[in-house]
Formats: sequence, structure tokens, C-alpha cells
Amino acid sequence: MSIPHVAMIINGEKVETTSGIWVDVLNPATQEVVAKVPFATLDEVDTAVASAKEAFKSWRKVSVAKRQAIMLRFQQLVRDNTKELAELISLEHGKTLPDAEGEVGRGLEAIENACMVTKIQLGEIADNVAGDVNVYTLNKPLGVGVGITAFNFPIMLPCFMFPIAIACGNTFVLKPSEQDPTSTMRLVELAMQAGVPAGVLNVVHGGADVANRLAEHPDVKALSFIGSTHVGTSLYQRASNSGKRAQCMMGAKNHAVIMPDANKDQAINHMLGSCFGAAGQRCMANSVVILVGEAREWLPEMVERAKSMIVGPGSNREADLGPLVSPQAQARVEGLIETGVKQGASLLLDGRGVSVEGYPKGNFVGPTLFADVTTDMDIYTQEVFGPVMCVMGADDLESATDIINANENGNGTAIFTNSGWNARWFENNVDVGQVGINIPIAVPVAYFSFTGSRASKLGDLGPNGQQAVQFWTQTKTVSARWFEPGTTSDKVHTTISMK
Repeated sequence: MSIPHVAMIINGEKVETTSGIWVDVLNPATQEVVAKVPFATLDEVDTAVASAKEAFKSWRKVSVAKRQAIMLRFQQLVRDNTKELAELISLEHGKTLPDAEGEVGRGLEAIENACMVTKIQLGEIADNVAGDVNVYTLNKPLGVGVGITAFNFPIMLPCFMFPIAIACGNTFVLKPSEQDPTSTMRLVELAMQAGVPAGVLNVVHGGADVANRLAEHPDVKALSFIGSTHVGTSLYQRASNSGKRAQCMMGAKNHAVIMPDANKDQAINHMLGSCFGAAGQRCMANSVVILVGEAREWLPEMVERAKSMIVGPGSNREADLGPLVSPQAQARVEGLIETGVKQGASLLLDGRGVSVEGYPKGNFVGPTLFADVTTDMDIYTQEVFGPVMCVMGADDLESATDIINANENGNGTAIFTNSGWNARWFENNVDVGQVGINIPIAVPVAYFSFTGSRASKLGDLGPNGQQAVQFWTQTKTVSARWFEPGTTSDKVHTTISMK
């Protein structure tokens, strides 16, 4: 059986690279090679950008209603093909099928937000601001946009980027993760099937050299990135120094506070799901749990419930978490677990060495739970990106909030409480961009913007919602006065006043 080669898409055509460099895409549950992905040459990257630049000349003139119609067809195609997309995600990423289907659903929210472009791209107008002068704004597309996405959400993350960008009249070059590109490519095919014209949406594959070329390319006007802090910081600097606007959503260390007045069952179950779902490979996972006051007595029950979670291949619908994406990811997570033990944390549940029947080569790490964690330990300071929970204690809500605010990251946080006063105090005093109140993963619905903060974000505008429209458009302000035909003026005005 031949192994499929993942193509690039340039100017509406599937293109194979001339570089001769191909990278294996592995099923993380079996290590089977399921596809080969190319690494583009820099000339091929330039060709993709040139295609997008040329397509912009005509695409920017397409009416907003026609662009909306394409988005409407696109969202229906994605909805109709949810099962196929989820299976591709699970095959290459490893997340369970129910989780993969949920990812497609979150991606659909972002596409549906783009379907509202006729409303959310509206400008403003002020009538008769001075002497029959009207002032109004037009939200115009920028030109060529670029999206660079991480492996952990191969459908949702591209949906945060190109649908709204092209709905606003831009053209696009997407570089998906080389670790699980097939579902992303199928998503792009569906967009083209919906009517996105040739050149409007292009795809190239590659590593750091390709990403850097896109970030610095003179014909690229804006860059959106979701991934690690190290890569995001580098790309932001390259893009900004090249005169582009950039948004980079990066690393996280999310905390959840459990108050003693919370619903215990709900709080424990939600925390386990948040931390261990997708094998912990979520930038919004609450990997640090702070038990306040008497809630510290719930720790043994948390451990027992975590022990009952099922580890298995993504194709097993009964599994709670699947494998990590690669052997390298597994080795890194297991290394951090060992470091946590050496640095004095109490390992209450060890997920290393988990055995999954029929899958001896899988990158499996089971739920792992540490107590007595301090803020100087590597398992706390680093984003583990695996199924590892750090449990801390605090005497009161203010002390718990101080721990969160002292951490450099501000992607997301959560509180579990039945007290409206506690919840309101927390949301007003915690210095984090996205807050969940009895919500374990505080990713807002896509018609609100994604608002991570501090070290988790570079750029002042996030994906989705109204901020995405602001990011992918430039505001043109027009001040206009129309004189009645035949009127004259016998005086020269040298003041700046419009009156």
C-alpha cells in the first residue's frame, strides 16, 4: 500500500515540491507512517505569496455578500464532513474521536463568525459633523495574510485564521504543522469546493526557514501565529521588524481555583477533563489546580478518579485520553515527571509506563498528578503539554489569586465556586485574559475574541470576534462635503477648522 504524499496548494493547484525533502507523518498510537509531507523551497514559498498577491487584485473587489455566500457554503461542507475530518485528526494527532469532533465544532464556530462578515465588517458614520461634512470609515482588506499553526488543533486553529481573513477580502498563505497536516489540507479542499477562487487560499509546508520567509516577505501584510512562546516571539519580531502587523498566541500555564463552596463532583470532573483531555496537549488546559481551604481535603478523591480514566488510541470512543503526538513529546513529558520527583514534588499518580493492549508502540502517558508543588519547580515553570496536573494549596481566594498573578503567562484561568461574590472578586482581580467561572476551558465562542494576555500573547488584537476583523482590515476614514451646484465662495480659508 502506497503512502500518500501531502501536496501544497498554490494558485488553486496541488503542487509537489522540487526540494525532495519529505517528512513522515506518524500515527502516534502505532508509529505507522500514514503520510509524507513536503518541505517547500523558498522559491515555492515566494510563488505562493505571489499567487496570493495577484489574486488580491480581483478578490478585494468581490462584494462582501458574495464572500459571505462562500463562507456559508464552506461551513455547511465542514459540518457535512465532520466525521471524516475528526478521523483524520485522530489518526495523525492521536486525540480521541469525540474530542476531535468537538474540535471540528469549535472550528465551525469561527467559520460561522466569518459568515457574519456583512455585519461585522461595517464601518461608522457621523452625519453633519461640521458645515454639512460627513465623516465615515471603511474597513478595507490589507492584502496577503499568513497563518502558521501548531499541531494540537489542526482544524480549529486554521479556522481561527483564514476564514475571517478571506471573508474580509484578503488573500492567504497557510503553513500548517508538519506533524498532522492531512486534516488541514482536507479543510482547505472544502473551502475551495465552496467557491474560494484560485490564489485566494494557498498552502505551503515546511520548517523554520519557511515560517521565517513568510514572516519577513515584503508582500505579506499580516501574520497570525498560534504555537510555542519561543517560535512565536521570534516570528513576531521578524514580522514587526518587516513592517507587518502580527498576532502571536503563545505558551501558557493555566491555573484553576477550587473553592470549598464549589460543587465537588462538578469541580473535580471538570478539572480532570481540562487537564488530561487531549493528553494535556491544549494551550488552554488547566494544568495547575489550587485547592483553597477545606477543598484541599478533596485531593485523595481527585487521585482516585484520575486513576479510573481510560488511556487508549484515539479510535477508541471509550478512551478519555489518547497518545502524545510523537515519541519526542512523550520523552519530554516523562523527563519532566522525573524532574518533578527529583525537585521534591509528591508524585501521587504516575502515568509513565502505561500499557495499552494492542498498541505497544504508542506514545502513551497516563494521567499524572503531583502535590506539594512550588512555583520554582520545572513542572510549574514550564508548559508540560502533557497529562500532568500540579496541585497546590492556598488558605484563601486572595492567596490563590496572588499565585496566578505572579506567573508570567495569562492565557486562561478558571474558578469553581457557588458564591457570586467570590466569582466577581476573582474576575476583577485576576490578571488573566480569559476567565472561566465554573467553566473548565475558558475559550469563548468564536463571535467573541480570543483574549489571552501577558506572556501568552504578542500583538494587541486576538483571533475571532470583532478583534479579528480589526486585525485583518485597515480603517480608511473619509471626510466629505458636497456643495450645491452653482454656489461660489469669495474667501480663502487658512484655518484647520471644517466649520
